[in-house]
Amino acid sequence: MARQYVRSIISSVQRVALALSPSHLSSHAGLRSPLGTPEAQTLARWICNSYRCYLGVELLKSSNEGGESILKSLWHHSDAIMCCSLKALPVFTFANQAGLDMLETTLVALQDITLEKIFDDHGRKTLCSEFPQIMQQGFACLQGGICLSSMGRPVSYERAVAWKVLNEEETAHCMCFLFVNWSFV
Repeated sequence: MARQYVRSIISSVQRVALALSPSHLSSHAGLRSPLGTPEAQTLARWICNSYRCYLGVELLKSSNEGGESILKSLWHHSDAIMCCSLKALPVFTFANQAGLDMLETTLVALQDITLEKIFDDHGRKTLCSEFPQIMQQGFACLQGGICLSSMGRPVSYERAVAWKVLNEEETAHCMCFLFVNWSFV
């Protein structure tokens, strides 16, 4: 509880600092772009386009192509959607509201969570064995299982889908996960 309290204080201070900064398009590594910025809208479009490209179906039900409405639909999607970097130790860079709820964190504190922390040994082994397929084929469907929130609470999910998110140059920007029908155990 103390850790969650400290994170909420830090999150509040960072939001105030971001709001007071002369430019909301800060490129500081410690501050992520708030929702509604052009960067967030672009990422939402990349997530949806890559999902459609690799899985052949639409991620979102709405057919409206407006960037802000895509971001809003993605943000309110019922399943947890999370993006992580493609570094040696992947960290989360974006999550929709369900993803933040599942991880029990905030958008600002999200960057402190590594992909490795949320999976148990079995989940890490599965992801390691599927990672080459994700990078080569573009996606992988993972069986249901258990992962952990940032507070250490077990979270079950029915299945997960992982896919490579491509930018406009068709290069890998990040990896995205969709956790279907998740709940705390």
